[in-house]
Amino acid sequence: MRSFAARSLSHFVIGTSVLALAAVPGTALAQDAAATVGNPGPADTEPQATPADPNEVTDDIVVTGIRASLREAIDIKRNGQGVVDAISAEDIGKFPDTNLAESLQRITGVSIDRSNGEGSTVTVRGFGPEYNLVTLNGRQLPTSTLGDGASPPASRSFDFANLASEGIAAVEVYKTGRAAVPSGGIGSTINIRTPRPLDKPGLRGSIAAKGVLDSSRNGKDPITPEVSGIISSTFADDRIGILLTGVYQKRKASTNTGSVGFGNAFLGSENDWGTLPQAGQPGSQNVTNRPGQNDVYEVPQSAAYNLTNIDRERINGQVVLQAKPFDSLTATVDFTYSRNKVVARDNSVGIWFNFADTSSAWTDGPAAGPIFYTERFGPGKDLSYSGSLTANLSENKSLGGNLTWEAPGGVTVSLDAHHSTAESRPTNQFGTSTSIGNAIFGVADQTVNFEKDLPIISYTMYPGIDPLNAGNINATGNSFRNAYFKDRINQVQLKGHYDHEGAFLDSIDFGVSYVNNKVRSAYGFVQNDTWGGVGTPADLPDDIFQLVTLPDKFKGVSGAKDGIIPAFYSFNFERLATLLDQKFNICGGDGNCLAPYDTDRRITEKTISPFVQFNNTFDLFSRDAHVIAGVRYDETTVSSSALIPIPIGTQWVAAGEFGIIYSQNADFTKVKGNYNNWLPAIDVDVSPLRDVKLRASYSHTITRADYTSLQGGLTLNRQFGIVGGGGNQGNPNLVPFLSKNIDVSAEWYYGPESYMSAGYFRKRVSNFINSQQIDQPAFDLRNPADGPRFRAAQAALGGTTDVIRIRDYILRNYPGSTQVTGSSTIGGVEYLNGNIFGLPEDGLVNFQIATPFNSDQKATIDGFEFAIQHNFWNTGLGVILNYTIVNGNARFNNAANPSIGQFALAGLSDSANAVAFYDKNGIQARIAYNWRAEFYAGGNPDPTYVEDYGQIDASASVQVTEGLAVFGEAINLTGQGRRGHRRSDNFVTFAQPGFARYAAGVRFSF
Repeated sequence: MRSFAARSLSHFVIGTSVLALAAVPGTALAQDAAATVGNPGPADTEPQATPADPNEVTDDIVVTGIRASLREAIDIKRNGQGVVDAISAEDIGKFPDTNLAESLQRITGVSIDRSNGEGSTVTVRGFGPEYNLVTLNGRQLPTSTLGDGASPPASRSFDFANLASEGIAAVEVYKTGRAAVPSGGIGSTINIRTPRPLDKPGLRGSIAAKGVLDSSRNGKDPITPEVSGIISSTFADDRIGILLTGVYQKRKASTNTGSVGFGNAFLGSENDWGTLPQAGQPGSQNVTNRPGQNDVYEVPQSAAYNLTNIDRERINGQVVLQAKPFDSLTATVDFTYSRNKVVARDNSVGIWFNFADTSSAWTDGPAAGPIFYTERFGPGKDLSYSGSLTANLSENKSLGGNLTWEAPGGVTVSLDAHHSTAESRPTNQFGTSTSIGNAIFGVADQTVNFEKDLPIISYTMYPGIDPLNAGNINATGNSFRNAYFKDRINQVQLKGHYDHEGAFLDSIDFGVSYVNNKVRSAYGFVQNDTWGGVGTPADLPDDIFQLVTLPDKFKGVSGAKDGIIPAFYSFNFERLATLLDQKFNICGGDGNCLAPYDTDRRITEKTISPFVQFNNTFDLFSRDAHVIAGVRYDETTVSSSALIPIPIGTQWVAAGEFGIIYSQNADFTKVKGNYNNWLPAIDVDVSPLRDVKLRASYSHTITRADYTSLQGGLTLNRQFGIVGGGGNQGNPNLVPFLSKNIDVSAEWYYGPESYMSAGYFRKRVSNFINSQQIDQPAFDLRNPADGPRFRAAQAALGGTTDVIRIRDYILRNYPGSTQVTGSSTIGGVEYLNGNIFGLPEDGLVNFQIATPFNSDQKATIDGFEFAIQHNFWNTGLGVILNYTIVNGNARFNNAANPSIGQFALAGLSDSANAVAFYDKNGIQARIAYNWRAEFYAGGNPDPTYVEDYGQIDASASVQVTEGLAVFGEAINLTGQGRRGHRRSDNFVTFAQPGFARYAAGVRFSF
């Protein structure tokens, strides 16, 4: 696979610290940059941090900044249990990155996916975002996302782009299960921790402001502001505390994409519509190196260049109130808020293929890719100038409370509850996924060349037609899709901890959790299929269009200077949509294109989870060893309902076309399901040698089915054929994915701020979800072509199977159950046209209903993780390196028969990080490289791949005076771009240039 180095869109570093990569036992808080730590050197016991007394003269080495964070990380990792990695704030209000996803990608085994040029979702050890559970202070977080906005949203994936990192104390990644950790993540459970005022008494805070210049912005490079602040204070002898955080970030960026759309894949032996002509057939002489009979290939269906301008505004905030009326009782109330608003304006130029008069050349098989593909047309073919507007808002709210009581007898009891919501919706009158098409008609031929990283799209017009004359642009089709998603979680947890202080049993953790998760997904669309043109070019004023050049928008991408389309016309979406609605009534004439919801699906999951965990300590090799063993029991009930249009009849509308007649009203259909799981877990660690620790873990973890698969309600396709129709229905009885996990690791702590580790992991996953077709009738719908009228017509016409003649006979002889709409003449004979309605005496329509089910397929994922953290004595220099290798038997076979679906797991890829830093004398600097190998991104039976990607970031800060620092950052310093393809490298699906982003600012802490 080739590496694609252009420029790209990424999101990295906010502060000046290097992140700490560490394993934590469950609590990672913001590190105190002023902590004084003794320097005992390598030892078996945890180095103890003690407060610095300014009046005391000691020989201790005072460690602050990056080194303090790394030392604390090593202490936590060394004394932790199980496999848990984390990143933590070096100081209050000073987290390593602006976006939490960008921070998480630095952890061993964690990779990210990007949206609109920023980190969005995470993949852990090859398991994608839907396989990872996200919690906030141990509380399950709701998720909301609209996806591409072109279908009902239904993902469990958490979008980290909604959260800024300021005000976050730490993020923990639990890679293996523990009884005391919430269930729901096969890949990991990711816990976001926020600071508490009573954890660090006194008045303290930080405020930072910076300007951001994103060089990806088309046309200009505006500087946008980012401001963050946090303040924490305690009163009444440190028994009452309050903490406030606030973040405001504005960003202007662009994402430019060259893309190719493909239809179905074919075997070289196939001979059907859309396939390449076989040898000896017309046009076969125009195919060079045709794929062999057993090779797999695809032909392009469309190609386009898209220029997308993005405006993103993020607001985050939190307030925490704490009271400690007694030494043994602490009460906490907190409210967390995040708001992420994204407006994206897209304009594109594109072409479509009709598989007519073509010529092409191909790479060798078994997965053949096109080298070029050309098609020639008559004068009616169009060049598309399209545009869209996406303006969506995601809003998250979480209100929680906690009571912790340190009871007599070594017992600590905690009662925790929260009410949290996540909601995503459009913020405009057009919808979540929109498109307005325009075209210039008169394309003579069009070509896509695949020899460079960027697909090279070119065309030739018929004589006398100028594609850069705005007066030739004609309006065509349009669509307005409207999606809505809301997730609400109410959760109550009661936990206890008992310190036994016995010879073997050290402590017991126990508790129970109740989660009520309620999800609503709604969707509707308005579409006008006038792709052949509506009105005339005179209906569109020329000044509504603006000429845009293209080659300069793809700087650095191979192919941008090789004859791509030189320019096209963009337009203001709102102005054109309003004009078309006034002239052609595309949205009803009132300017509001928000489609009413014709799909409204709702799910309620109720889960009760008791657990118990035993923590044991024993002596081995004259050193302490630990065993933590426990079990968690999950019992979940699912209630799923869907608002669906109610079918009340059928009609035979044309020779091979049948339609369903719906009631004006809709109704909810409901289905229920339940399941339970026992989830054992055991962790063991021993120290056979000084400064060496060996670990082993075994656990069972689960991930619940996606909401689409669980959603109830039988939905039928609106059209069906003479032999039947199709539809789909969710299955709330689906059981979760189940993973049986093994982890082993070895760690060597050879210095107070240095260590190296190596680990092996193995996951055996079952209960994967497949789809099956079930034949059944529905809603007592009748087939007008299977009854007495049909058979009588056949008999009267001599047993003919000509459905045109049969329809004409029924329309003429059964006026009470038909509707004549006109006639047509075929071969000099007039035949009636119209609708033939289904009757109770007709046969039932057979529907093939697609229903998900748990298959018996299993996947084994294993791999290795390596990490080293090294501090070069007292020079201030240091490095952090890690590498993850992921293997699995659930990979896609590109050479397999494309008509047969495959079992493949998306996201499997190797990853690596390299960080070099300097921290001394008030100067901090770092340079970081993050890399992810190519991975299968989904698609079955037609796969897509995202190619390997590496990004370099740098940052530096100078302490001007005590508490005051200035800093600068460069993100994606070399401008790395991104690229994706299908089975072959030549099957490019997208290619994007990359651009650097720069920031400079000031931070004041007290």
